[in-house]
Amino acid sequence: MNDTKVLIEKIKEGIQEKKGKNIVIADLTKIEDTICKYFVICQGNSPSQVSAIVDSIKESTRKGADSKPFAVDGLRNAEWVAMDYADVLVHVFLPETRAFYNLEHLWADAKLTQIPDLD
Repeated sequence: MNDTKVLIEKIKEGIQEKKGKNIVIADLTKIEDTICKYFVICQGNSPSQVSAIVDSIKESTRKGADSKPFAVDGLRNAEWVAMDYADVLVHVFLPETRAFYNLEHLWADAKLTQIPDLD
């Protein structure tokens, strides 16, 4: 498994650890001139859950993939937090903010993988 795949797996584990829902992985590798190779998109039900998911992703990627985000933005109001891992951008949303920006459909050509929610 290559480094990017390991990183995505650890991001997914960090999201699931804090009960993040509706995880979608957008594969942008077949699209030219994109800012990264993958988007990982998920949601939490409250600003505090969004922040907890972000912290869990940081911890999971640090331990499991020896990786830290280059930047994290949006924690102040925690409606939409973006985490930059160079080849992978993670977006953690509140449900209404996610619906408004609709990132999954912004990249219509991307291969989308839906990860089933854990109960």
